[in-house]
Amino acid sequence: MMDRMELWGRTVNFSISEWVLLLNIDHQIRKYVEQLYLTFKSIHMKKVKLFVSTLVILTFMITSCNQVTKTEDPPEPQNDQIVGLVEDVLTKEEQEALTPDMVIQSFKEGNERFMRNDLTARNHSEQVRKSAGAQFPKAIVLSCVDSRVPVEDVFDRGIGDVFVARVAGNFVNEDILGSMEFACKVSGAKLILVMGHEHCGAVKAAVDDVKLGNITPMLSKIRPAVEAVEYTGDRTSGNKDFVHMVCESNVQHTMKKIREDSPILKEMADNGEIRIVGAVYDMDTGKVSFL
Repeated sequence: MMDRMELWGRTVNFSISEWVLLLNIDHQIRKYVEQLYLTFKSIHMKKVKLFVSTLVILTFMITSCNQVTKTEDPPEPQNDQIVGLVEDVLTKEEQEALTPDMVIQSFKEGNERFMRNDLTARNHSEQVRKSAGAQFPKAIVLSCVDSRVPVEDVFDRGIGDVFVARVAGNFVNEDILGSMEFACKVSGAKLILVMGHEHCGAVKAAVDDVKLGNITPMLSKIRPAVEAVEYTGDRTSGNKDFVHMVCESNVQHTMKKIREDSPILKEMADNGEIRIVGAVYDMDTGKVSFL
């Protein structure tokens, strides 16, 4: 095609450089121009020159319009905001409006979401800033130190929602009782939840009466729960049924000790200001069963 167009250009006094513009346009337009040339090549050369000049101008205009049409629209800005993101923290007014039963119900509903892997989307950075000046949690949870028991996640709670106390075997001593009194009497929490869990190493060690360093006096806080279980079968950590019974017994023993050793918390519970309840977390399913 180049030879033909070059010959045509020489005939009508066009140079090769002037044909570059024509050759660089759309392929279909070039083909159309070539066909027109074959049709009109018998016309007088002056008329052809005039025709080609006009055609080149028209072609340029068509190509320019086509390029404008093909220009892509600028991308629309994307909205990266997470729908339903929780930024607020519990306020004093909201805490005061709660009852112990309402808190228990919210924990049960949160645990259902945890088991469905449907935890609430939260803006933790914003919650940190909003809770910096004060806190008004709805409950205090006493749990084991076990890393497989993520207390806040288990109940789908966020920053500022709950106090959490941890000790291997979830028993109480003077320090934890003081923490509970602060949570309820001073800070207004409505619930004390003692939560044990399946496959608890501290409970198994207490069952087998392990002796090792500071672990020995620690396990002495759990041994009363072992001795309280009436069972004539295999009373070792190898018996899963017995370990489960001791786990529940330990939770109930801890609840009893809270009432016995803290007159403040006992009075609040008797007056209906708080509730002291127990539960066991199942590691296999993520379910929390309230006792």
